Amino acid sequence: MTTTASPRSLSLASVTLEVDDVESARRFYDAFGVAEYIRLRASDAPSTGFRGFTLALTVSRPATVDGFLDAAVEAGATVLKPAAKSLWGYGGVVQAPDGTIWKVATSEKKDTGPATREIDDVVVLLGVEDVKASKRFYAEQGLTVARSFGGKYAEFAAGDAFPVKLALYKRPGLAKDLGLPADGDGSHRLALGATGGPFTDPDGFTWETAEASVVTRS
Repeated sequence: MTTTASPRSLSLASVTLEVDDVESARRFYDAFGVAEYIRLRASDAPSTGFRGFTLALTVSRPATVDGFLDAAVEAGATVLKPAAKSLWGYGGVVQAPDGTIWKVATSEKKDTGPATREIDDVVVLLGVEDVKASKRFYAEQGLTVARSFGGKYAEFAAGDAFPVKLALYKRPGLAKDLGLPADGDGSHRLALGATGGPFTDPDGFTWETAEASVVTRS
């Protein structure tokens, strides 16, 4: 008798950043205003150059972009790209003291109200070798493609229980967008929690069972 395997069900359930100093990182992310979206875990795994990913915040207006970026810098972040208008809107890029890169942006170019601390979307954006191949890989795991632009970009729908989305972008293009050389090796210093079990994707990003992610903040 021939049996057909059921499609694997996968959703992003947590984002764990591996940092040298957990307490220092916790203070930074509390001040930045994004602590509820991430978990922290101590690691001294070697990592050099671009780690191959960024976390991106989408907000409502330029004043809110500035507010988040200013809070990050005041807490110790380094500016990689100052906030500025672009073809797509307004945004800037900072690097946290632990090395994680954050982009804050809006599609709006003019303020229609005061700054807030509200975040519309959070995306973990992976720099990959082949967007189409990685999109197929994740679709086969059970993620639902929400948006796709050929071999340039792909975004998956967020799960019901965790608001952070997963997206894919070609690694050189992502590095350029962040104002960095694409070179880098060693650990990504990132672990993604999955509802569908542990695995490693084609670009070396590790997924672990969501229950195995270590929560280090109350």
